[in-house]
Amino acid sequence: MLDARNIWDLIVRRAGETPDREMAVDEAGRRLTFADYRDRCERAAAGLAALGVGDGTVVSWVQPTTLEAMLLFGALRRLGAVQNPILPIYREREVGFIVRQAGSRLLIVPSVWRGFDYGAMAATLTEGTGTEVVTADQQLPEGDPSTLPPAPDDDMTAEGDVPVRFIYYTSGTTAEPKGARHGDRTLRTASIGMSERLGLADDDRFAFVFPITHVAGGVYIYAALAYGLTFVLDQAFDPATTIDLLRREEITQGGAGTFFHQTYLAAQRALPEGERLFPRVRTFPGGGAPKPPSLHHELKDAFGVGVVSGYGLTEAPILTMNHHASADDVLAATEGPAVAGTRLRIVTVDGKEAGVGEEGEVRAKGPQVTLGYLDPTLDAAAFDEDGWFRTGDLGVLDAEGNLTITGRLKDVIIRKGENISAKEVEDLLFTHAKVADVAVVGLPDPASGERACAVVVTAEGEDPITFDEMKDHLLAAGLITRKLPEQLEYVEALPRNPSGKIVKYELQARYRD
Repeated sequence: MLDARNIWDLIVRRAGETPDREMAVDEAGRRLTFADYRDRCERAAAGLAALGVGDGTVVSWVQPTTLEAMLLFGALRRLGAVQNPILPIYREREVGFIVRQAGSRLLIVPSVWRGFDYGAMAATLTEGTGTEVVTADQQLPEGDPSTLPPAPDDDMTAEGDVPVRFIYYTSGTTAEPKGARHGDRTLRTASIGMSERLGLADDDRFAFVFPITHVAGGVYIYAALAYGLTFVLDQAFDPATTIDLLRREEITQGGAGTFFHQTYLAAQRALPEGERLFPRVRTFPGGGAPKPPSLHHELKDAFGVGVVSGYGLTEAPILTMNHHASADDVLAATEGPAVAGTRLRIVTVDGKEAGVGEEGEVRAKGPQVTLGYLDPTLDAAAFDEDGWFRTGDLGVLDAEGNLTITGRLKDVIIRKGENISAKEVEDLLFTHAKVADVAVVGLPDPASGERACAVVVTAEGEDPITFDEMKDHLLAAGLITRKLPEQLEYVEALPRNPSGKIVKYELQARYRD
C-alpha cells in the first residue's frame, strides 16, 4: 500500500511507482494508466484554473461514472478546490438548493445524459447567480500544466484539523439533502479500512458500477491509488450490458451492494450448469443498503464466495467492515467490526450504554466522521454531548465487536404502542421462494396508530405470494403474531436511491390511503 501526505501527493506517487499499470477501463474499452491519470489530471487542472478555480474554490459537479469524472476528481484535488459531487438523479430543486447553499463558483454538468438535459437545467437554476456553468461530456477543460501554481501541501497524516476538500450531500430518503464536510483524511480512513478487510491487491479488478458522485466514489478512487488496482467502469448500471462488461474484464471484486449482488445471482443462475459468470471473483463487497442474511449464503452457493459488507453513511463512510476470511455466519448477519481508528458505542432509548447483544442507536467517533454539516445548525442534533456522531441507525454489537444493523430509529413501526422492526420482517420474507425483493413500511391507521404493509417484488417464474402464504411463512419462521403485516402490496421494482437504499417515503405515499 502506498501512503502520502494528501490525495494529490498519492496520485503523483502512484504514477511514479507503477506508471504503466492500468487504473481503469470503461464500457467502451477506453483504458487509462496511472501515468495517464496524473498527466491528464494536470491538464484538466490547468484548464479549470483558467476558469478561476484555485485553493478553496467551491466547485459542484454532476457526472456519470466515467473516466472523465475520475479525472475531474483528481484535477480539482490538484488545485485544492472544495469539490461538491452531486448525484445525477437530482434535478432542479435539489441541485439548485445544493449549489446555493454551497456557494459554488462553478457547476460542471454533462450536456445531455440518459435523455435528460443537464445543461438546460444548470442554466436555469444558476440564472442571475454568481455560479458559472461548464458542460463537459468526454472532454474536460484543458490547459498547459506548466502554468499551474504549486499544489496545496495539506498533510492528512498530521495531528489536528485538516482542510475541507469535499462536500458530500446525503442522498435523502426522507428529507432534504444535508451537506457533510470532509477532508482527505475521511477518504483515506474509510478506504484503507475497507481495503484491508477485503484484502485488496494490485491484481484486483473492481466493479465500479454505482454513482461516482457518492462518497464511496472517492473512497474507491483512493483505494485504486493506494493499492494499484484496476476499475471496471460503467456509467449506468444495466444488467443487460453491464454484466457482460464485468465478465469480459474478469472482475475479482463484485461490488457494490445488495441490488447488484441480487442481479449477479440471477445472472449466474440463468447460465448453463457448470458455467461460471465471474470465474476470478474473490468477494462481493457490500454496503450502502441493508442485506438479507440469506443473500450471503446464496451467493456463496452460486459463486463459491459471498458478501463482505461494511457499514457507514455519507457523514461517516466505512465505520465497520467484515473481513473476507470471517466465518459465514458473521458475513451473513453482520457488518463486521469497526475499522482501524474508529470507535462505536450503542446507546439504548433511555440514553444508557448498551450491553453485548442489546439494541440501541449506533454512535461513532473516528477520522472519517464528518467535520460538520455545511449548515451548522444541524450539528447539535447530529452529535451528542460527548461528541459522538448519532447515526440514526439501530444496531447491536456482539462479543467480538461485530455490528448488526437492526433498523432505523425512524424505521420502527409503532402499532398500539408496540415497536415492530421493519428489517426483522423483511429479512424473514426474503427467505420465501416467491419473494425477490421486499420492503415493509408503516402506514397511518386510525385504530392502531400505524399498520405494517409489506411491499413485495415477485420472484421470476413464481406466482405472487398470497396474504395467507406470507402470514404462514412468517409465523413458521418464528415471528410473533403482533408483528405480522396487515397489508400486502405488489410492485415490479422497489424505488431505490443511488446507494441502493429503498426510498420508503415513496411507498408510504403510494399506499397510505
